[in-house]
Amino acid sequence: MATETGEPDLLTIDELAARAGVTVRTIRFYSTRGLLPPPALGPRRVGHYGPGHLSRLALIEELQHQGLTLAAIERYLRRLPEDLSAHDLAIHRGVVASWVPDGTEEITHAELERRAGRPLTEDDIGKLAAMDVLERRAVAGDRGEAARFRVDPGLLALGTQLLAVPASLDTVLAARTVLLDHARSTAHELTRLFHEEVWGPYEARETDPTEVEAMKSLSAHMQPLVVQALVTAFQRALREELRRTYGTGDDGPD
Repeated sequence: MATETGEPDLLTIDELAARAGVTVRTIRFYSTRGLLPPPALGPRRVGHYGPGHLSRLALIEELQHQGLTLAAIERYLRRLPEDLSAHDLAIHRGVVASWVPDGTEEITHAELERRAGRPLTEDDIGKLAAMDVLERRAVAGDRGEAARFRVDPGLLALGTQLLAVPASLDTVLAARTVLLDHARSTAHELTRLFHEEVWGPYEARETDPTEVEAMKSLSAHMQPLVVQALVTAFQRALREELRRTYGTGDDGPD
């Protein structure tokens, strides 16, 4: 979300609502509850919103899909550092989404571009599909049918930002393969470790069916904790690799 000069792309409340796929009324309601920081005031006291507002809206919506009440969402957001960037908020949203059932919706090409806030070429759509942001459901035909896509609304904002990275579709697919391969390996080893070191010994010594069921429930609720730990470890490892390769922290080469 940036202009051609590299400045942040500031949005009016109507534009923010369109990008986030919510109503203006919803944004104002979240603001009154303190879930969204106030906008920057421009000429004639018109409020302008930035990438952080968009990422925070996506996180709030994901937490609601998870079933959290507004009070619980307020507590969750209060625990987040105040200086989190839009990218950091997007990572938090990804962590939440990793243990929530898919919340996709089907939209037209015109609506997709409206949500993305920019025109999308076939190459752009191919990259978004490679990142699992969307899936093509129908192709525009000679009879005037509109192309349709099944889209993950929360990931669309992050995927659109990644389109600015000068990488080919082949590179995006290769990166996805690397991530999936290592993710599967990590998930396999962690599951094996839990089964052998925690669940196996517990099942062997516990005879009360109620306690066994409680342990199964606990193991299911451990997933978000494990995902959060993995994300934190990956962020630290990535920063170290960037420093080693480019002599910088988070931004890559100058």
